[in-house]
Amino acid sequence: MLKNYETVFILTPVLSDAQMKETVAKFKDLLVKEGAEIVNEENWGLKKMAYPIGKKSTGFYSLLQFNAEPTVVAKLETQYRRDERVIRFLTFALDKYAAEYAAKRKSVKSTKEVVKES
Repeated sequence: MLKNYETVFILTPVLSDAQMKETVAKFKDLLVKEGAEIVNEENWGLKKMAYPIGKKSTGFYSLLQFNAEPTVVAKLETQYRRDERVIRFLTFALDKYAAEYAAKRKSVKSTKEVVKES
């Protein structure tokens, strides 16, 4: 049974833009290879953290929403722990209300992007 998940991870700020995109692509590829369906991807960019982690006060934030089997989450989090570029991560299952809110947020975001392109 597929469940809705959302994962947010923070990458170290010393990465170049290309390295950051490569790392995000690595985690997306892992999810797809394990049979997950990527629903939404957001790159929040370089942000100041609430408190320093490992003497770093900023980090690249990324969000992935996906549908997958529960066993896929354990494999994803194992890869997060093995990658020294990941400072912090959080993965959680979305209930039906959170999934509806995420879908609404995604549609609003895509509407704003269409308006910008016009």
